[in-house]
Amino acid sequence: MCPTQLVVGLTVVHSWNDLDTQDLWTLTIDESALLPGMTDKGRFGFAVQLKFMELHGRFPERQDEIDPNATQWLATQLGTTTESLSSYEFGGRQGQRHRRTIRVFLGFRRATGTDLQQLVQWLCDDVLPFDPQAHHGYDMAHDWCRTQRLEPPAGDHLERVIRSAVHGYETRQLATIHVRLSAHNKTTIDRLLASEETDADDVQTDVQTEESTTISFSNLKTDPGKANLDSLLAAIAKLKCIDEIGLTPAVFQDIPAKFIEQFRQRCASESIRELRRHPAEIRYSMVAMFCWRRQQQLIDALVDLLLQVIHNLGARAEKRIDKRQFAAFKKVRGKARLLFKLAEATADQPDGIIKEVVYPVVGQKTLQELVAEFKTIGFDFEREVQETMRSSYGHHYRRMLLPVLDALCFRSNNTVHRPVIEALDVLKANRDSRQQYYDADEVPLDGIVQKKWRDIVVEQDKDGQDRINRINYEICVLRALRKRLRTKEIWVTGADRYRNPEHDLPADFATKRDSYYELLKVPKDAELFIKQIQDAMQQWLGTLNAGLPLNPKVRLREQGKNKNKNKNLIHLTPLDQQPEPPNTAALKREIGRRWSDVELIDIIKEVDLRLNFTAAFRTSGSREVLDPALLQRRLLLCLFGIGTNVGLKRIASQQPSVSVDELRYVKRRFVQKDALRAAIAEVVNGIFRIRNPAIWGDATTACASDSRQFGAYDQNLMTEWHARYGGRGIMIYWHVDTNSTCIYSKLRRCSSSEVAAMIEGVLRHCTDMEIDRQYVDSHGQSEVAFAFSYILGFDLLPRLKAIARQKLYLSATADAAQYTHLEPILTRAINWKLIRQQYDEIIKYTTALRLGTAEPEAILRRFTRADATHPTYQALAELGKAIKTIFLCRYLHDESLRREIHEGLNVVENWNSANDFIFYGERGEFATNRVEDQELGVLSLHLLQICLVYINTLFIQEVLAEPAWRDRMTVDDWRGLTPLIYHHVNPYGRIELDMARRLALAA
Repeated sequence: MCPTQLVVGLTVVHSWNDLDTQDLWTLTIDESALLPGMTDKGRFGFAVQLKFMELHGRFPERQDEIDPNATQWLATQLGTTTESLSSYEFGGRQGQRHRRTIRVFLGFRRATGTDLQQLVQWLCDDVLPFDPQAHHGYDMAHDWCRTQRLEPPAGDHLERVIRSAVHGYETRQLATIHVRLSAHNKTTIDRLLASEETDADDVQTDVQTEESTTISFSNLKTDPGKANLDSLLAAIAKLKCIDEIGLTPAVFQDIPAKFIEQFRQRCASESIRELRRHPAEIRYSMVAMFCWRRQQQLIDALVDLLLQVIHNLGARAEKRIDKRQFAAFKKVRGKARLLFKLAEATADQPDGIIKEVVYPVVGQKTLQELVAEFKTIGFDFEREVQETMRSSYGHHYRRMLLPVLDALCFRSNNTVHRPVIEALDVLKANRDSRQQYYDADEVPLDGIVQKKWRDIVVEQDKDGQDRINRINYEICVLRALRKRLRTKEIWVTGADRYRNPEHDLPADFATKRDSYYELLKVPKDAELFIKQIQDAMQQWLGTLNAGLPLNPKVRLREQGKNKNKNKNLIHLTPLDQQPEPPNTAALKREIGRRWSDVELIDIIKEVDLRLNFTAAFRTSGSREVLDPALLQRRLLLCLFGIGTNVGLKRIASQQPSVSVDELRYVKRRFVQKDALRAAIAEVVNGIFRIRNPAIWGDATTACASDSRQFGAYDQNLMTEWHARYGGRGIMIYWHVDTNSTCIYSKLRRCSSSEVAAMIEGVLRHCTDMEIDRQYVDSHGQSEVAFAFSYILGFDLLPRLKAIARQKLYLSATADAAQYTHLEPILTRAINWKLIRQQYDEIIKYTTALRLGTAEPEAILRRFTRADATHPTYQALAELGKAIKTIFLCRYLHDESLRREIHEGLNVVENWNSANDFIFYGERGEFATNRVEDQELGVLSLHLLQICLVYINTLFIQEVLAEPAWRDRMTVDDWRGLTPLIYHHVNPYGRIELDMARRLALAA
């Protein structure tokens, strides 16, 4: 379970399809010995309270807290009926007397005031530092009481205890920060809040110019614009504004990062007027936390802008030259005939005038086109690009250099990359110099200037001495800096994603090495680890080799004499098309007949009334004043407006009892990413609980992932041009189980790593699902991904587009003779020595992924082909080659595995097809440039879509519960059954939310 998941006052629900769950409610001999002498009602009530206390560590307060299956099973054991429990009062005298007996029997006692003080202290020390809002505090408190053999107080009393602990914890942390702030810090914060500004919600973009000197507090809340020089300079101005406050790491020492993020969100959601009204202790501390966290975000954004601007410098130069070259190049056809005419005309009149002899025959324009064509053939593309880059940089982009060097502090832990740091120091030291050249020994060249650039960087003066062209050298320094920043070989002081890569790893790995190996369930001995992989490689290579002659759907082509001439060596017959399910369409029509034109907003309302997922949304402020029923209604309207992309204005215009300002307030104060993820997890877990195994099969452990492009406004850093799909937009990476339930979603750039998104979804999905198989397409896999997935304990199963060019590696070179049928696709042996040397480092990085000490993308940045010399990357690549070889052998040998992968990825494609049906507002385009709003839109869409799956699961199960329909289903029908259908749903038209109207469904 995710540590931030909210479960307040909910009873753990067990599946009655599991015999172990039934055993939990089975009375033992000792427990049955307590029952003689009681009436049927007394025995039944006693047994219910006894087993409930054993399971949950507390007594039930209401009968609806108890699973009806549990009461039926107890009634069967006692030889009575469940109706006798209706007259039993848990809080009555008989119930209280029974509780005293149960406490003695189980060794529990009632919690005293001293016990509750210890509980508060435990919450402050061990729970709130990791979850400042105590999202899961109710369950944690129950677990603590059970460990202490205490009966917890009643629900309302326990809630007050938890709220008291949270309030006390916040007060102490805020006081600590306030005391650490200097007088200068507070004066600067007062000056920042001095002028009344527009709320951040009304500010969509912030385009600052270089001359802008005044940055307001509302400006600090806005995201940077698209990647250009103006946005970069504006981000630098914001960063300088925060630097003036003078915050230091000592102010926030021992303050949990989640606590800082909580108050950053709260500060961002309040207007300046609201901030001013807080007491000094809260106001200064909250603004300080906002600025400290915002500083990290701005540095990350500034680095992103810098990387993109440097990339644009070269990319736009290439486009400009391409355009110029294509305009100049016009192929002249029939050159041989033209040459004949030209020769004939000049041979007949050798003394004639060109205008009179040649032009009438060939034409002046044709000759000009011939000259242009042959000039283009000798065109030096690289040189032209370099000259264009120099011109653009010198006249425009060079204005960013000194501000960036002043705003960012670059560092490196590797001496190999020190020349870039030294070059940056030289540029900074000569900032006021007007010299055009550096001396040859004044600046480092190796590791900075590429070979193809050396001719225009290193020039010679009139005396023949080498000198360095300053402008060209600066371009090379920036390009080298970009390359090192992307792989985190160079990092930035004060950043978060671009921080010191050593901080991405667990700091206590050396002291807790054994426990981390145990966490990952891998052997501590590298030799044993390698031996297991070698045995698996030999087994599967042997299996594929033996079965290949008998496998009609896999053929290997022989290589020709020129190996590069024949790359496609594996020929794989496509899978046969499966028959169309005969009754699936009829089942859909039956659902449409029984539940026709169901309103989409009624679906999300029905799911909330059943699961109460809106309880996950807590205010970012200090207290909640809205009536719970009113808040629930407004939350549902907000989530519907965001998730369908129709916006809050249209939702409010159709609700007579709510205004757009009220919905904006709820969105600003309650709708946050963590709350949405907790609500999604609650609905996903609810789907798992209601699924009937007779229809959907046993609990699934397989998941498929893929991305989908959405259009988005481009005045932000997230929106990019997609190289494959075309058009500007963002990507949403989905993780969907084989029964069409999406367990995780991630907003990402078009150019970001799908491997990192895949790993993050497997590790951070926060649901009850255990993933042991992950289906991906070609972009979701890599050799490094195979290595990490193996150690993390799940099977990476990609559908490879380039399957025809794959190679199999050997466990040892001598093994090649054993696999004669595989000879065309065999290559070298795995370098086990490298894996053995780097084994501890491999486990350390994998531990960082498992614990979440950094985002997967931040860790995987170091392991790309751009930094192929990194020893740990080389070891991971070797390990990945071995695991990939095992997978390829399985994939080629077993057609059922190929079909399984194909079917799994089809489920994701089906999920993507439903996105447009729900996210229909603004033609499916994200109409905001605020990245935070884009993330809320993604998660709200996810929530609405799984609510649709939840209700459809109930619809399908209700229809198939009838024998007539169940008997009609064939094997192909069961295979094609999916709860992601929407022909019977109406998302459009007038949006009306009636909380009293329910769907016609069985309880």
